[in-house]
Formats: sequence, C-alpha cells, structure tokens
Amino acid sequence: MGQKGEAMRPLGAQISHMLKSRGVDVIFGIPGVHNVEMYRGIEEAGITHVLARHEQGAGFMADGYARASGKPGVAYVITGPGLCNIMTPLGQAYSDSVSVLTISSCLDEHVGHRGQLHQMKDQRAAAATVCDWSEEARSPRAAYDLIDRAFVEFETKRPRSKHIQVPIGLLGEMAPEAPATVPGAMESHPGLEAGDMRGIALDLLNARKPLFILGGGLAVSGGAAALHMRLLLKETGAAAFMTYAGSGLLASDDEMSFGTYLGRAESKRIIGESDLVIAIGTELSECDLWRDELGHTGQFVRVDIDPEVLVDRHRADTTVLADAFSFVMKMRADFAFALSMRDDLPDEVMPAKWSAKEIADAKARFRAESDAERPGIAGICDALREVMPADAMIYSDMTQFAYVAKEVWDIDQPGFWHHPTGFGTLGYALPASIGGAMARRGKPTVCIAGDYGFQYTVQELGAAVEMKLPIPILLWDNHKLKEIEDSMVASQIAPNAVVALNPDFCKLAESYGCLATEPATLDELQAALTEAFQVDRPTLIRMTSALS
Repeated sequence: MGQKGEAMRPLGAQISHMLKSRGVDVIFGIPGVHNVEMYRGIEEAGITHVLARHEQGAGFMADGYARASGKPGVAYVITGPGLCNIMTPLGQAYSDSVSVLTISSCLDEHVGHRGQLHQMKDQRAAAATVCDWSEEARSPRAAYDLIDRAFVEFETKRPRSKHIQVPIGLLGEMAPEAPATVPGAMESHPGLEAGDMRGIALDLLNARKPLFILGGGLAVSGGAAALHMRLLLKETGAAAFMTYAGSGLLASDDEMSFGTYLGRAESKRIIGESDLVIAIGTELSECDLWRDELGHTGQFVRVDIDPEVLVDRHRADTTVLADAFSFVMKMRADFAFALSMRDDLPDEVMPAKWSAKEIADAKARFRAESDAERPGIAGICDALREVMPADAMIYSDMTQFAYVAKEVWDIDQPGFWHHPTGFGTLGYALPASIGGAMARRGKPTVCIAGDYGFQYTVQELGAAVEMKLPIPILLWDNHKLKEIEDSMVASQIAPNAVVALNPDFCKLAESYGCLATEPATLDELQAALTEAFQVDRPTLIRMTSALS
C-alpha cells in the first residue's frame, strides 16, 4: 500500500489523487450528498471537473473524451438514480469499445435496511448488464486494485466500460495513498510469432481479387495504421471496404477503396467476387452490415483482439488473435518475403487486382442510393466538407443527416468521426463533442444532431458554455422523427407518434449563452461553420431541407 509518513486523506480524495497519477486530467460528473467525499480531492489533485446537467451527459462526455484523447474517460456519479442515468452511456461505450470508467457511491448496507435514499435492490448487478464488469470496493486497497485493473485492461484488452462502486461511509474514512503506478507500458496485446502468418501472406499473393474489410479496431491506431494499410493495399493489389468505425483508414481518392458502403446490399455481391476476404478489427455486426450474411464465398480470414469475435456466426476459415495494427505491420513484412520468393514476379508493388473504374462506378451507385433514400442531404454534406478543417473531429447522433454523411462524407484520418453505432442511443453527439473538445483544446470539434435526439441532452449546452468550447452544432431539423416515419410507411403502417412540438432551437440555444444562426443558402452555411470555430462558445447552426 503506502509508505510510512505518507499523506493520509479520506478515501474519496485519495481516489482523485490516484487517478491524477494515472494520467487523468478531466473528470465528468455531478456531485450529490452520497458522493460528496469524491469531490474533496479533485481540485487538490489538479483535475478539471466538468459539471454535467444530467448523468447521461456526463457518461457521453467521458465517452467523447476517451475517443478523442486515447485515454480513459472518467465519470463520478451518485448512488441509485445517478448510476441508472449513466447506464445508457455505459452501454454505448461497451458496444463501441470505448474506455469509460464510472465510479459511484453506494449504500453501506442495503439488505436489512429498506427505505434509504437512492436505494436499489442490487446496484452493482444493474450496472453489470451494460459494462464489462461492475464491482464493489470494500476497502481502500480494493478500490485502488480495481482502478488499476480497469486501467490495465483498457490498455491490454478490448476496451469496454467498467463500473466501480464504493460505500458512502468508506469514502469518508481516512486512507493511505494509493500504490505507485503499475510498472511498464501496460501493453501486452496478443503477439505474432515469426512465420505464423506467412501462409496468409502467400494466399494474399496468389489471390485473384483479395479484399480487406477494415474496422474500428484498426482505426484506433490512428495515422500510422492508415499509412501502413494504404501501403499494404498498394503492395498487394487488394481493394477494401471500411466500416463506419474504420472510416478514414483509406484516403478519399484511393482508387481501391469502396469507402464506407459496407452496409449497402450490393456489397454482398462484391464481397462474393473475392477469393480472399480479410476482416481486420471489426465485429461485422448487424450495425456494420445490415444483413445476416457478409457474402463471402472464398477464403475468409478474421483478425481481432477479442476471441469472441473470432468464433461468431461468420465462421472464418482462418482466425488470428492479434492487435489489428500489429497484424498489418506483420502482414506487410510477410507479404514482402512471399513476393521475394516468387521468381516469376517482379519485386515491386503489385498491380491492382480490381478495376478502378468498377469500384468508382459502384461508389457512384451507392451514393445515388443514399441520396434517393434521404434526398438533399448528400449535397449539404459536400458543402460542409469543402470548408471543414482537416483536423476537425466530428461527433454525430442518430439522425438521418448522419446516416447519409457516414457514407458519402469521406474523411482522410481514422478516428475522427464518432457515432453511437452499436447501442444506438439518441442524445449522444452534444455531450460527446463536449468531452472531445475538452480533450482537444484549441482544435476543431463538431456536433451533428437531429431535432428530436438533440432534445435528449440539450441541457448540456450549459456545460459547453461554461467551459468556453467553440463547438459548431449542426442541427438537422426536419420537424419530426423522419426515419421512423419512413419505416412505418415502408411497413404499410399509418405514421403515428412521429411529429413532436419543437422549440425555437435558436432562441433555446441563445438562452444558454450560445450563438445561433439559420443559414438560408449553402454559402451561408459554409460561412456559419467557418465562423463558429472562431468564437468562445458553441454555435447552433439550424439546417433544414430548404438548404438543398
């Protein structure tokens, strides 16, 4: 534990000091009578606290911070309703593999004493339904060990949300300092032994039309992963699809990229044309494919850090338990070796094995389909993309605008577009963009939301104004739950409960201290976006179909 003469503090304060020593510089949360001891040491430890207006907002902020910074996002909440309110963000972080740690208070005893404030039947078990794990610390040592366990697992396993609860009485008890940080870099991704992938490399060399499917597990390695993946495509002559989470791994002008159109029905036919499909760092989930089958007919290779993924319904011929980036680096080396062993081939970059024209034509068809399904949005995306800073990080919500944008709006950097893909919650974008902006002070951060989902967390405008964050909020206002209405019509159901009374969004934003504007033309929209990055507060930019 600690050394003789160390500073003794209440455990709640020691936890904040421990988090600071582990690299935490921002905590998102809401204080209450049950977790007040957790707030004793925040300022003393040198940590910035962002006051959310709702625990759901705090959880999404922590999620957005983690995605932008590459470090765990941490939230403090109270017993009972505080934890319940943050469970939706915890479920989203679990689904999207995001490092979010929630620390809550809990009752000292809840079995034999009923009627207590914030009481639940089993708070720990409730959180466990949406987390990687949920545990209770009943001693200072247990609290410290659980925090270190969470941080080590964030680094060495597939990131998932985690919850630690500490009894109210224990938070106020004097405790020694936490142990020193765990030695080493805390990285132990499954390794790749020399030669164990040369068979895959040889298959890649001999394949007629090899195809990669690139997911978020590769995108988390950032620009280095993008660089080496683009080189691997050129070296092998392969083509590739990206999942939504993998967007940015390939450049917008890459002739061998099918873009992020994996969810289009025709992609099944294209995948079926390949005699070797290699999926890297992706679950190939319903939210990636929007169909039951991937469509592969040839050899299928899966690469993932999560063993569960490797034995799913897609049943790959070959599985590799490995970090996605490590696989790409090893594959480049093994492919170069395989190429050097072939006397009948030049020792140079492999010619493309797919037709660039066919890929371009397919992408044009995909875009046309997207535009036909939700008319007018693609053109607005084009206008925004023209003036969007290259280093802008975008957070989007469940809205028709984002559904189109994720397909037609090419970004050139991985990990710069974040969407609540798996759990699919509304209200994500605004608080997540606040967390992202806190992680990237001075760099552009953008929020894309729909008129209905925006109202789930609109109150977090107050936090954004308090923190002086220049976030452009691109609000798509179609006056209804349009996606649900379209679904009802397609199902031959008379539209019902899809129209809601909206506020005057610009006045609402201004009442929080934000700036607001309603551009009437695409030129005005571009100007509004550019200006929004130059101020000291959020700017709500209301967009409607009239812009198209």
